[in-house]
Amino acid sequence: MTDLTHIDAEGRARMVDVGDKAETARTASAEGFITMTLETLDAIAQNALSKGDALAAARIAGIMAAKRTAELIPLCHPIALTDVGVDLEPDRSLPGLRVTAWASTRGRTGVEMEAMAAVTVALLTIYDMAKALDRGMEISGVHVIEKRGGRSGDWKRK
Repeated sequence: MTDLTHIDAEGRARMVDVGDKAETARTASAEGFITMTLETLDAIAQNALSKGDALAAARIAGIMAAKRTAELIPLCHPIALTDVGVDLEPDRSLPGLRVTAWASTRGRTGVEMEAMAAVTVALLTIYDMAKALDRGMEISGVHVIEKRGGRSGDWKRK
């Protein structure tokens, strides 16, 4: 890639001007994982953590992160989201949790960053709430699964 969109002619970081782009329906989904001991996974699943319901807290934290992505990532545009969701799935084969998030808007720029912010903050919230039981938890594999809409069209991870 020779044409970096977030760099001006003098090599300075800049926010991309999306003013001339058409407003279209845009969606994105992302996922990530946190591995832990089976004992920690069971405590989370049974809502037995001293800090409370980790799954509920992580879901809300992820949604809040998606809504505030432009405050966290310097060159992201503020986006009026029309939908955000976060799912947390226990997976004993990891052992750990798979976190999936999605974001939607009708606008001039995509929502991949909002979906990944939701996943990442949900995973960090799980770590924070369960670290008293398991400081060895590991967050990994945060990536976009799919995006739809916009000038570049649809994309799906193979």
